[in-house]
Amino acid sequence: MTDEDYMRLALEEAQASSLRGEVPVGAVLVNPVTQDIVARSGNAPISGYDPTAHAEILALREAARITGNYRLSGLTLYVTLEPCTMCAGAISHARIRRVVYGATDIKGGAIDSGVKFFEQPSCHHRPDVTAGLLGEEAGAMLKSFFKSRRNKDRLK
Repeated sequence: MTDEDYMRLALEEAQASSLRGEVPVGAVLVNPVTQDIVARSGNAPISGYDPTAHAEILALREAARITGNYRLSGLTLYVTLEPCTMCAGAISHARIRRVVYGATDIKGGAIDSGVKFFEQPSCHHRPDVTAGLLGEEAGAMLKSFFKSRRNKDRLK
């Protein structure tokens, strides 16, 4: 499978999140050597009553449980939206080898936007980053979700 194939799986997770009323962000963790999908998830802070239940965090937790190790060295994370500071910190602590993200998040992103977490001297592990893969598609999904929410609010 290719990077695009894995990102399409992350987009499926994002779509499933949207259908549950969650912000449509999806994540897939892959072992690039075996091409096995180790974990996949979508956003769930609302349904999980958990402000940390971002797609990336849930995928990292599941992968750590499955592998029996909090260090996820060598794995690649595909995520539809640029990770926030919390998620970037978790990615660094997990020692993810590579992050591939779709849409840039100029307000909340922390990799190429905002605090640029991996560029900070306090960051102990810096993954390779590929930005913008299927970013227009991921961004369109987010825009559609928020437009729909605004329209519902206007009807109340």
